[in-house]
Amino acid sequence: MFDVHESTAEHPSPQDAVTPSVPVTAGVDIGGTRVKVVLRQGAGVVGRHVEPTPADVGARVGEVVAQAVERLVAADPSLPRPQRVGVVVPGLVDEVAGVGVWAANLGWADLDLRATVARAVGTDVVIGHDVRAGLLGEHLLGAARGVDDVLFVPLGTGVAIALMSGGRVVHGTTWSGELGHVRVDPDGLECGCGRRGCLETVVGARAVARRWQAAGREGDARAVAEAVGGADPLASQIWHAAVDTLAGALAAVVAAAGGRRVVVGGGMAEAGPVLLDPLRAALTARVPDPALEVVRAELGEWAGAIGAAHLVPVGS
Repeated sequence: MFDVHESTAEHPSPQDAVTPSVPVTAGVDIGGTRVKVVLRQGAGVVGRHVEPTPADVGARVGEVVAQAVERLVAADPSLPRPQRVGVVVPGLVDEVAGVGVWAANLGWADLDLRATVARAVGTDVVIGHDVRAGLLGEHLLGAARGVDDVLFVPLGTGVAIALMSGGRVVHGTTWSGELGHVRVDPDGLECGCGRRGCLETVVGARAVARRWQAAGREGDARAVAEAVGGADPLASQIWHAAVDTLAGALAAVVAAAGGRRVVVGGGMAEAGPVLLDPLRAALTARVPDPALEVVRAELGEWAGAIGAAHLVPVGS
């Protein structure tokens, strides 16, 4: 199944040379399956590391972050120690307080991430949301370069969004970006949040696969995308119904915020034109802005960690 943490999209350009006099920051993206770490110096990425997320990450998140950063630094003697660490996580995040309010896949609620990680790493720590950090990464080094009004949409099992307006990532409240939990079908399927008919129960990778399997076919959302490419009528019906519903939800956000570029990431973006072409057509049919673009994200799974390495405290 497509997964928001997995992507075959192109990685950032090769690591830049280390300049001793320029401060270094670390960015850590804690996902449900993997922990990604980068070292950033100036505008360049000078080191990268990835490792599996331990099952008990919630109970020892400080240790997990500190060890992951240490493994990256230890792997190359030329890499300096970071002077600040940015950590991003999924779920509901209070970025001002540095608290992980709730993360179902990581097993925590009301966890003081900033204090816990700071004790372990012994340096300044900034806490952020993984999707908003991913947008920041794409704006700095990826598919959102040069555009200051952007909607970032990672599509996987769930559906989350992040918004940039006037070159600044919109933080809002802890529920900002949880588009996947907007109800679109009151009589629909039960969602992981406990309600019925949320957007992700219609357009997420798991939802697409469930409809495919209910029709007696085998495979996941990737199989559906491949069948769409092969002009399978059932696959096309399931796929385009999901894309049309997604476009309807995104159109209101794009119109309200004045977005000029929609950057689509996550595992489902691996479908490439099979996803992007109908989404572009459905979205531009709803939003009368001829300059609106729909493009694939460029940084793959590294977007969140790169954004994390550029985080500053909210309000700074």
